[in-house]
Amino acid sequence: MLAIVGPTASGKSALALRIARASGGEIVACDSMQVYRGLDIGTAKPSAAERAEVAHHLVDVVDPDQPFSAARYVELADRAIAEVRARGREPIVCGGTGLYLRALRWGLIEAPPRDERLRARLMEEELRAPGSLHAQLAAVDPASASKIAPRDRVRVIRALEVFQLTGRPLSAHHAGHAPSERQPMKVAVLSPPPSELEPRIVARTRAMLAAGLVDETRRAIARYGEVVPLQAVGYREAAAFLDGKLAESELEPAIVRSTRRYARRQRTWFKKEREVLFCPDEAALLAAVGLS
Repeated sequence: MLAIVGPTASGKSALALRIARASGGEIVACDSMQVYRGLDIGTAKPSAAERAEVAHHLVDVVDPDQPFSAARYVELADRAIAEVRARGREPIVCGGTGLYLRALRWGLIEAPPRDERLRARLMEEELRAPGSLHAQLAAVDPASASKIAPRDRVRVIRALEVFQLTGRPLSAHHAGHAPSERQPMKVAVLSPPPSELEPRIVARTRAMLAAGLVDETRRAIARYGEVVPLQAVGYREAAAFLDGKLAESELEPAIVRSTRRYARRQRTWFKKEREVLFCPDEAALLAAVGLS
């Protein structure tokens, strides 16, 4: 099974779509934001026309105020892959969420399920004192804290949740996990050099703002409140603009900066993955997977 992954704005979705058109394949999204209904512009979801032409799975799965996890992703992706193959077609995994790819390919560690009361308490602590949870994590699990950005509340809370429920750091759980490849795949990382990715990020940001990212954010907040998905890149800055914390002239540069940082984190994640092919452009990727 082919998986095309990489940093945001690298062109992976367009390439996967072209391959799917040529091969009659179907796309299984590997994106932690495209699962949410109503968050379309800021997540760069495929258009209605593209989805009518090529089937896309794991898009518009839950509402933004509903919980979603890597375990749930694996469950639904496994099912989608089996259904695509049962129709005699080839699934093509495509996205930029490294955790979901790792979980789908290698499996998840044995860890306790979500504890909603504990999560709510931790979130209240973070809202009262932003950054306090990451400081707590650094004290009890410095290995995990070094890998999780302070703003990544979802992963910070999960790491603290695992520690508080088991008494063992999340990093210790990972260290004891001996994975085998549960979904065999050839993983190609489309990773243009920063000099090429930067103008793409700027162009993508401008296109999203022109398409109505701020209005989409306003509607989502009105309907769901300040839910966790709205802390993602693009939505977070649009919400700050709506709150008067960012001037209109500051909005685009703020999103570009956040997107640039996110792309660096994605690139770093994929560099640590086992058995992946790093490709600087589409031609190199197609050659690497035998499709040139």
